[in-house]
Amino acid sequence: MSCASSVAAASSCRGVRVQHAAVRATRGGKAAVGPAARRCSGVGGGEMRFPRDRRGVVARATDSPHPEADVIFEQIRKLQEENEKLKQDLGDAAKAVLDKVTEELPLPEGKAAEAKKALSYLGGASSKDAYLGMTMPYFGDGELQADFSKYDKVDAARAKVASAEAAKGEHSSTSTGVEPRPPPEYTKTETPMSIVFVSSEVAPWSKTGGLADVCGSLPRELVKRGHRVMVVSPKYITGKAEDSLFEASFDTNSNTKVGCFGDSHEVGFYHQVKEGVDFVFVSHECFKRQGGLYGDSYGVYGDNQFRYTLLSHAACEAPLLINFGENLGTYGDEVVFVANDWHAGLVPLLVASKYRPWGTYKNARTVTTIHNILHQGAEPATTFGNLGVPDDWYSCLEYQYPEHMRAHELDLGLVVNILKGAIATSDRVLTVSQGYAKEICTPTGGCGLETMLEERRHRLDGVVNGIDMQEWNPTSDQHCAAGFDVSDLSGKLECKRALQKEMGLEVRDDVPLMGFIGRLDWQKGPDLIQAAISEMMNEDVQLIMLGSGLEELESFMQWAEGTYTDKFRGWVGFNVAMSHRITAGCDILLMPSRFEPCGLNQLYAMRYGTLPIAHATGGLKDTITRHNPYAQDDPAVAVAAAIASDREDGNREAADMGPGTGWLFNDMDKYSFMSCVSNACKLYHENPKMWRAMQIQAMSQDLSWYNAALKWEKVFEWAKIDPPHCSPKEHCHNNEWQ
Repeated sequence: MSCASSVAAASSCRGVRVQHAAVRATRGGKAAVGPAARRCSGVGGGEMRFPRDRRGVVARATDSPHPEADVIFEQIRKLQEENEKLKQDLGDAAKAVLDKVTEELPLPEGKAAEAKKALSYLGGASSKDAYLGMTMPYFGDGELQADFSKYDKVDAARAKVASAEAAKGEHSSTSTGVEPRPPPEYTKTETPMSIVFVSSEVAPWSKTGGLADVCGSLPRELVKRGHRVMVVSPKYITGKAEDSLFEASFDTNSNTKVGCFGDSHEVGFYHQVKEGVDFVFVSHECFKRQGGLYGDSYGVYGDNQFRYTLLSHAACEAPLLINFGENLGTYGDEVVFVANDWHAGLVPLLVASKYRPWGTYKNARTVTTIHNILHQGAEPATTFGNLGVPDDWYSCLEYQYPEHMRAHELDLGLVVNILKGAIATSDRVLTVSQGYAKEICTPTGGCGLETMLEERRHRLDGVVNGIDMQEWNPTSDQHCAAGFDVSDLSGKLECKRALQKEMGLEVRDDVPLMGFIGRLDWQKGPDLIQAAISEMMNEDVQLIMLGSGLEELESFMQWAEGTYTDKFRGWVGFNVAMSHRITAGCDILLMPSRFEPCGLNQLYAMRYGTLPIAHATGGLKDTITRHNPYAQDDPAVAVAAAIASDREDGNREAADMGPGTGWLFNDMDKYSFMSCVSNACKLYHENPKMWRAMQIQAMSQDLSWYNAALKWEKVFEWAKIDPPHCSPKEHCHNNEWQ
């Protein structure tokens, strides 16, 4: 009733305004055409716009009204008559209802007249429409007011119940009834080992990517298993805030000289213990410079080969020289070296060529870990003499680029390839996912080393990375608006609303919010989002992108935000807090990487109940379970699938019965990508129970480093079982090898 009367009153007011404007326009046969005269209401409340004169121009006295004005005025008159009749009918009905209410009220004696007086306050019998659209007016005072207020209390109680039911409905949609999986139970290994990680970066002291996370988190989990673990990394002084983190380390007074690049170079060792791990930092002047770890604004440092040759030599000396005291002593020579990427790639070669022939490290094992085979540490062949490796080991490092990769016709393409030397001489080769281990054995993914890797395939393994469960914990993430877990996702909904509000998007629960976090470069595939942006914006979605990199892709983000103002937001740069908020608040995370050895963002996303859409490559294919449209939306099935997929010996049938944790597209084109986006949006809108089941499976997985540590431990044990890959023949001289 109130809405109808409001519409009627509004229509009436518009009619009056237009009528007055028309009177002004035709008074005296002369018209001064104003804005109100050019605009009048049509049937149904729409507006018809007359041609506008230029502002400030007065029409000539001979101008006549618009030919359609009479028709429009007649329509307005009819609307006014209909409005008056509607108001009369509504007023009669309202008065009848109020009279009935008054009669039914248990009024005390002598209060009936006061009640009638109260009704007359509404405007009297002659103005029954006066109350339309207004709130309940004054109904007497004292006992009479109390009697009327009983009916107000009933309405208030009903409204309160309705509000509670609505809240209960929202809670039921976010409450899953699934208990979070308990943290893993740490048990001690029966065969403890001494393990030495060698890495060019380690979190939190130095970090540019996932390598630092691996070397900062995995050793801690191995210590919990009972192993003794050392991490050797440079002591960088770059003029940044991270430099202060090295202040907690102390000089071991174990300086030594290593021979390379035609000279003897003195290096120092600084030691810091954190959560039982011995972090050893190699100190030398070459690691002290303003800029990044590997380069500055002018490009990659020209002496990187020297810097990381020095690191490898120092790492081989550290277990033998540094006395850690407290009856611990040195690590000795019966260790397992883990050489990460080409920066530490000389370690397996030095152990095999310089130490083992002389009886040192004869029981040691070396494992080369490939985090990204694109970076191989290749330098001109003439630099081989600088590496401090015996001359008869040149063939391990020798590499020749194919003709199409050479600089000119006279270029033979001969280089020393440090990663190749590591693969050739290490006891085992490890990558950060099984999918990536298979890819690097192909011409597409091997980057020229596929032949050697195929030959060593029987010693090639893949283990998916874990994540720091404390830093990435949706229950206690300080960067997010609210905490939540798999048992109740109401906090995730609050995070979504807060993120939409922060980024200036419309706050809507019914729209899938998508996110992208990563470098804006060829590998991460943001150009695929650029190619498909028009199709994506045709969907009922919102998209937030966070990253920096190529200038053209940064410009694309700025253009997209200006073009799709109500659906797209871009953040050029990187912000840790914002990456947490996007991970927690989004419904979907986009990862269209062309290749991804492992990937961490999809693991963070699934931890927070954000479902990934990714290219089926490398670690993305290993960690994301494709959506199964035929699965049940039962939370128990989702949890069982998550537990089964975590275990290598798990029930594969149970794992395959789950709803999945995301979507994968095989072809790197916008049509395959958009197919996944459309399917995900359709599921979000049409089947919320299945969506919730997918979130439950994603959040119920064991993504911890402890789970990954158990698999790394197996690789170390296999390396110890087998004899060294490179060892001297017992009956021959030291330079003769099996």
